[in-house]
Amino acid sequence: MTTTSTNIEPGTPEAAASVLKRLATRAMGLTGADIERIVRQARLKARREKRPIRYEDLEEGIRMDRPQVPYDLRWRFAIHEAGHAVVHHALRLGPIHGLNIDTSGGGGYSQLGFTASGSDTLGYREDMLAMLMAGRAAEQIVVGAVSSGSGGTEDSDLARATKMALAMERSLGFGVIQPLLYRDDKDPTAVLDSNPDLAARIHARLEKALARAVDVLGENRDKLNALIKALFDAQALDGARVSEILRDG
Repeated sequence: MTTTSTNIEPGTPEAAASVLKRLATRAMGLTGADIERIVRQARLKARREKRPIRYEDLEEGIRMDRPQVPYDLRWRFAIHEAGHAVVHHALRLGPIHGLNIDTSGGGGYSQLGFTASGSDTLGYREDMLAMLMAGRAAEQIVVGAVSSGSGGTEDSDLARATKMALAMERSLGFGVIQPLLYRDDKDPTAVLDSNPDLAARIHARLEKALARAVDVLGENRDKLNALIKALFDAQALDGARVSEILRDG
């Protein structure tokens, strides 16, 4: 089998943009310092070999410190991130800039954009909740069981969804009980643990969002399957490729 190399040289603007998008997608989750180190090392390698710097040099640098992900986990990551992307697209929440299941943190990463139009409405917040629950919903549909990938950290899907649902109930004016009162809940865990009725209402919102995500994914199952396979195979997809798959299925 033959392989090809892509030189990072001046060319057409379209070609340069394509290469940069591929690299940006690969580099999701890295810091500026990480990128600077990788570029410096790639330049040194190219200089030693007396040739132009190549795409493969940078990609190799990005992936150098990343452990090989087991087959089953890679499928699970692809399912989870594809679920987010499909619901995000179906509910027209904004552009998708890229998906990556080959990150330094050993998980998946979705780079999603959000439109400002309608963002102050109840409907928009409910759409956001459905999108946040969509990774879990995709696992439920495709695998038949969910993993801990939706939770576990302060920036996880469940944490973000819980905080958003709590704000809807307590500070954004969308609450079921006394919606006109504003409460600034700096410690959501303490608030929910001390108020079982409130916790039940928040959980009901999340259950509704999960059910909606399941429905949306069921209506777009062909697109979900196509995106899962493409993401699993490539490990990183830029926004243009994701949009193409979600458009064509």
